[in-house]
Amino acid sequence: MKWLEESFEGSLWATRFMVISAVVFGLIGATVLFIVASFDIYNIAAYVIDVYANHLHPDKFHEKVVGEVIGAVDLYLIGVVMLLFSFGIYELFISEIDVAKMEERKNKILAIHSLDQLKDKISKVIVMVLVVGFFKKVGLAEYTQPLELLYLALSITAVSVGLYFLGKVGKH
Repeated sequence: MKWLEESFEGSLWATRFMVISAVVFGLIGATVLFIVASFDIYNIAAYVIDVYANHLHPDKFHEKVVGEVIGAVDLYLIGVVMLLFSFGIYELFISEIDVAKMEERKNKILAIHSLDQLKDKISKVIVMVLVVGFFKKVGLAEYTQPLELLYLALSITAVSVGLYFLGKVGKH
């Protein structure tokens, strides 16, 4: 009966390697997001050069440029979420990354030692994605009434307070 228990536990323990698929596809997703964001930046840069080279100034030019750049930053941040997820899941379920341990004194952003720590890091980046998305929407909106400007000011204040408290999380 002991051999059955040991073989079952060994098999059960080996199933942790299933997370390698999440790690690999998370890295692929991060790479795709970085490539797409980079192409977006390249395209907006080409557009800006074309506008200035031809002495054009289309309507809402600045808003479009800022919106596109913020959208690319959003994609980069989501790519960072995917990277954090991949590194964290690998370190928690498979093995510590030896190269990262050697450089951990210099760079602790990818050092993940618990599921709570991974969750905290990912949630902070996700909040930043939401903040960037919020400011993209705010930058493209048109305000026609004073009450809308009051709502804008209140929402910016709420985001600022939220970011302040988010910065306090995990610090003693």
